[in-house]
Amino acid sequence: MPRRTTLWMLLIVALASTSELGAQPAVPVTLVNAARLLDPRTGNVLAPAAVLIEGDKIKQVGSSSQIGVPPGANVIDLGAATLLPGLIDGHTHLFLDIVVPPEAEMQRRLNPLFAPGELLAIVESPTKRALTAAQSGREDLQSGITTVRNLGHSGIDGDTELRDAINAGRIPGPRILAAGRKLITRGSYLQNLNPALADAILQQEFLLLDGGTDQARHAVRQNVFQNVDVIKVTVEENLTVAELTAVVEEAHRQHLKVAAHAVDTASIQTAIDAGADSIEHGDEATDKQVMQMRAKGIFFDLTPTFYGGGYLKIAEPTIVISPAARAERVRSAARRKERYDQLIQRVLKSGVKFASGSDWSWFYPGKTRGQASAAVFVNLHKAGMPALDVIRAVTVNAAEMLGWSDRIGTIEAGKFADLVAVSGDPVADIGELERVRFVMKGGQVVRNELSSH
Repeated sequence: MPRRTTLWMLLIVALASTSELGAQPAVPVTLVNAARLLDPRTGNVLAPAAVLIEGDKIKQVGSSSQIGVPPGANVIDLGAATLLPGLIDGHTHLFLDIVVPPEAEMQRRLNPLFAPGELLAIVESPTKRALTAAQSGREDLQSGITTVRNLGHSGIDGDTELRDAINAGRIPGPRILAAGRKLITRGSYLQNLNPALADAILQQEFLLLDGGTDQARHAVRQNVFQNVDVIKVTVEENLTVAELTAVVEEAHRQHLKVAAHAVDTASIQTAIDAGADSIEHGDEATDKQVMQMRAKGIFFDLTPTFYGGGYLKIAEPTIVISPAARAERVRSAARRKERYDQLIQRVLKSGVKFASGSDWSWFYPGKTRGQASAAVFVNLHKAGMPALDVIRAVTVNAAEMLGWSDRIGTIEAGKFADLVAVSGDPVADIGELERVRFVMKGGQVVRNELSSH
């Protein structure tokens, strides 16, 4: 009898479990129809287009005639719009919202445009920074930026915690690859701090590379403890190739890529020699260096943040600029524009892998974070890059740079259902990237100004 009773109890439990499984809600199914779908990898356009989505992934992509409407599916008709993959900002700083300081203050500081606002951000409450970053992430998402790589300036664990909160569905925001604390040599960003407080301040934002190769490896491991997705290093003349090589080796051992901030020629060469995975900014890269990057498979992450006088656009609404300072800014912008136009042509001719990031850290009066970031992408076209290559730089190319080609960057079966739509043709008018009217992330509609659904 006891054995028979046990068998009956097991059968009842099994039937109850089966009933519970059967009662679970079905995976939501959505069909998105649009007049056109651009494949950034090939440049081909599918017209008309349909995307079938199950849960958070794309199940099928084809013409409207090929994909029928499954029973119970939610149908979203975007009319004459063009579908694109969700945009990717390969270089951003969600935890910074720097207001340009007055001219007199900048004349009295080292690193005057950036350091005062950065220091203020560091000494503010981490809670306040997290709330500001959450707003920035939501604004990015609203503008069609569904994935970002946050490369430092977010405190010890700000971006990893924000990433996890977004992934858990507690707050809206883009997918985040988090870098944790940036690896730097002492004096890279903030100088002349109170000696009694300097280390405590710096350790809230950076991991210092002051102790040779052993310290370099230890810094990577400290970030690994915070569960980062990528390692960010600032490369300047006082960082050796040996130290950066140790960072790269340790990061790769931990299956992490290394993004190297390098602007001047010497720093770029250090990053190349050490085998960094991407070179951020790279404004002074020579032809030889671009070819070395191509040969090594290093990504060139272009950041035309202040191209074409961007500084004045964010500064003039908030501060008084003297006529002399304004004239010098205009002359400087013209010189920088000419050099950057030449850089873009060298990049395109070289065949080096390239992507783009906004490097956005600033308060832009009258624009959200997302709107300001999208405007930076468009700067690439103003600098001479064809529109299709600009789109590639913030979709399929950026996905490869991040190591997420299997998840994002194109509208293909098996990838996350991260879609944006614009009213016109973004290849004919790249400005459409600043006018995104439909956003979907992981199968969930974030914004829709094109149709009822």
